[in-house]
Amino acid sequence: MNLQERIADVERRIHEACARSGRQREDVNLIAVTKYVTLATTRHVLELGLQHIGENRWQDAKPKWEELGSLGTWHFIGHLQTNKVKDVIGKFAYIHSLDRLSLATELQKKAESLDMTVRCFLQVNVSGEESKYGLDPQELIEFVRSIKGLDRLQIIGLMTMAPFEAEPEATRPVFRGLREWRDRLNEEAILPYPLTELSMGMSNDFEVAIEEGATWIRLGSVLVGHE
Repeated sequence: MNLQERIADVERRIHEACARSGRQREDVNLIAVTKYVTLATTRHVLELGLQHIGENRWQDAKPKWEELGSLGTWHFIGHLQTNKVKDVIGKFAYIHSLDRLSLATELQKKAESLDMTVRCFLQVNVSGEESKYGLDPQELIEFVRSIKGLDRLQIIGLMTMAPFEAEPEATRPVFRGLREWRDRLNEEAILPYPLTELSMGMSNDFEVAIEEGATWIRLGSVLVGHE
């Protein structure tokens, strides 16, 4: 399939997953993950009407952002090193990978210097895989307490990555777990506003994620392909 056909196929699958779970299509936001494709393909993605672009590393995103940054909304979805905060802040509208206090304080510091607010997801390692970044779920509530005074951070929700499974249904407990942790945080009311967002679901498992409440799905190969 070409890019336009892949977008149409993904849209069909999103609509079907929403229908199965009684959700509205507009409640699910689609991020095109362009880390493995060229600047030209990223431009084509934007020209075809996809507004949200996801990148994992600043050094890979830099030439694309410099050329196309004004044409879409950019999401930093990879592990963010503290010394790279200066590069991404103010360019990426959303940071999906806040997972430690040192990163939170650096984001706060840079946001203060730019007089801005940074929208962040807390990355949670629900599956417990050692190869994945993210907070241990048992540390989540205490972590939120530790950052609640950082007024330049707007914590909008939680993010996770499920293990790659041959049968996508096997990922359901991970996505359900993230939703339950978000709901628990809202019950605790540590922050003065509710967390509404769930960034979860990738090419292999996004339909299950939608059924479990994903509000942002991050799609690479199934949507934009490989180059």
